[in-house]
Amino acid sequence: MSQPDPDAWRTQARQWLATVLEPARAPESDGEAADLAVFHNLPEDEERLLLERCRRYQRARFDAGYQALTLPADKGGAGLTAAHAAAFAQEESAFEVPPSTELISVTVRLVAMAVSLFGTAEQRHHYARAFLRTDLLACQLFSEPGAGSDLAALRTRAQEDGGDWVIDGQKVWTSGAQFADYGLLLARTDPDVVKQAGITAFLVPMDAPGVEVRPIRQMSGGASFNEVFLSDVRVPDRLRIGRPGQGWEVATTTLAFERTASGSGNRRKGGTFSDVLALARSLGRTGDPLVRQRLADLYVRAALRAATVDRVARTSAAGGRPGPEASLTKLMASDLLTRTGQVAAELMGARISADTGEPGTFAWTQHLLGAPGYRLAGGTDQIQRNLIGERVLKLPPEPRADRAPFSQLPGN
Repeated sequence: MSQPDPDAWRTQARQWLATVLEPARAPESDGEAADLAVFHNLPEDEERLLLERCRRYQRARFDAGYQALTLPADKGGAGLTAAHAAAFAQEESAFEVPPSTELISVTVRLVAMAVSLFGTAEQRHHYARAFLRTDLLACQLFSEPGAGSDLAALRTRAQEDGGDWVIDGQKVWTSGAQFADYGLLLARTDPDVVKQAGITAFLVPMDAPGVEVRPIRQMSGGASFNEVFLSDVRVPDRLRIGRPGQGWEVATTTLAFERTASGSGNRRKGGTFSDVLALARSLGRTGDPLVRQRLADLYVRAALRAATVDRVARTSAAGGRPGPEASLTKLMASDLLTRTGQVAAELMGARISADTGEPGTFAWTQHLLGAPGYRLAGGTDQIQRNLIGERVLKLPPEPRADRAPFSQLPGN
């Protein structure tokens, strides 16, 4: 199947965007930034309103054929190249796209893709399409309190019982669980094999008996994340994603999509270089040579990250699964967030610790309090460096002493 001409396709995409969105506003120049929070810090009613705004746009995008651009057509996508996806992202950046949420990103860019790639034809028809269009919302039930960065050490169990699986365990740091219809869950189904081989993936209805969601209050005041407890939760086998024991492959593919989304997603996360520059101008600091040096460094890092995101997108095979290079963009994104907050804090000094009423100053606390969490989300910085070292640079892997069956490892 021949691909549409990129230039003509780009023009059509731009024309469609103009029918559903307003042109992007010029960046503020007085130090006032639109939203400096890395993670949403909204009351529940406002979060629901934001979700509805996002869903209206995602549905329009899906109906127009601009959702899941690189996913093969037989999997429910548009079957286009990564260059088309990059072109759409560039055109979209010229418009006021509704600010997305972690739950929307997880639904569309992670869970929908995992179900599309690993699900049965029936699952793709009933669930992947609904996730891509956000008719249904899905969270990610991966992380556990006792596993930390070693996701393969998860202890949530699923046991077969007739045509169902009975699941018991606990998940944590689940974005948007209180609003989700389903959760993509990893559970251990065979403890007598090595830990990666005994994991299976499931779609769990979040309103199923035995599922309890408890919000986690963040230090910034919001409650974007949740603990999820599962007690004798029965899930029919038709909601199993992939083969029994294929959960680790589902997980690593989904996490690669997550790192790509974290490193290159369109959703604004915290302050940007433009916000810092506007702040420096409003404070009259742009003539200071040391400030200019810090601003130049930040600009170069932002430009390098953007160039790396573009390079990864353009060299990825159309519809292919993200590889370890996704760790590069994720690591660069978290580093840039940290440095952006540091420069803003240096510019403001004591202003950042109290609300003096000056526009665009105290609001930076939302960025500073959220940026450390982004170094953990989607895999810690240390995990990203391990992946880059072992899979990109081909350095010797770290010694591992957990090759025995999971049931024989200490603590099990």
